[in-house]
Amino acid sequence: MAFREEVAVVRERRPRVVRASWTATDWGRSALISGVVGVFLAVAGAFGTGEMPLWLRLVYWLGLVMAGTPIAQLTFLVLGRNAWLKTRPWIRNSLGTVLMAILYTGVVWLVTRALAPAEAQLSPVGLFPVVLMISAGMTALHLLVERRRAQWPDVAAEKAVEVRFLKRLPLPLRAAELYAVEAEDHYLRVHTSKGSDLVLCRMADAAAELHGPEGFRTHRSWWVAKAAVAKAVKADGRAILTLKSGIEAPVSRTALPALRQAGWL
Repeated sequence: MAFREEVAVVRERRPRVVRASWTATDWGRSALISGVVGVFLAVAGAFGTGEMPLWLRLVYWLGLVMAGTPIAQLTFLVLGRNAWLKTRPWIRNSLGTVLMAILYTGVVWLVTRALAPAEAQLSPVGLFPVVLMISAGMTALHLLVERRRAQWPDVAAEKAVEVRFLKRLPLPLRAAELYAVEAEDHYLRVHTSKGSDLVLCRMADAAAELHGPEGFRTHRSWWVAKAAVAKAVKADGRAILTLKSGIEAPVSRTALPALRQAGWL
């Protein structure tokens, strides 16, 4: 029976790659934010465009804000390469907003002359404060989305862990909470909330598949899930992690500083 389980693990098909949504990219999120802002400005008839038909306002505002997406991305990409600005996000964001508005004013002026009514047309100098206001609002909205996104769970990473590693486990354990992975010769003993079992796999491969903020390779023979740690004890420059199941996982001296910095100890 054990031999059949080992053969099943060896012969399992490689899982398909989990692809992230297009909104997971900076360009995708910027385009989505620009679209929302463009629809809002069109419906509101902002800045003297209320006399235009709704369909023309949608074309006008969506075209303008979408044209600003590559300008904004390239502007902040260039500024992000400066080492001094990298450590000063407020200066980088403020400077990027102003530069983006300067470049964008020319685009807005050309489109406005072609589509907007005469009463809505302004000179480039008159347009700049308006463009700067919109650019600042979109930058602030983008930063807010990025800040909130940093607090969201990484669904793609969780799916990758599930597909790439948990598929190795026997069916009864795949839905269990993963506690730890322990190397035993050429096998790995996987500890879960529903018990443990052996799988044929190298620790290096398992650690690569389970790489992420929710777990850590605490020892050359152990990988431990952060949520599974019930208690951590330090003594004589060493540490022991006690899991929810009562199993103790060692922490090597080399892993100790990283675990302490991550707040495990």
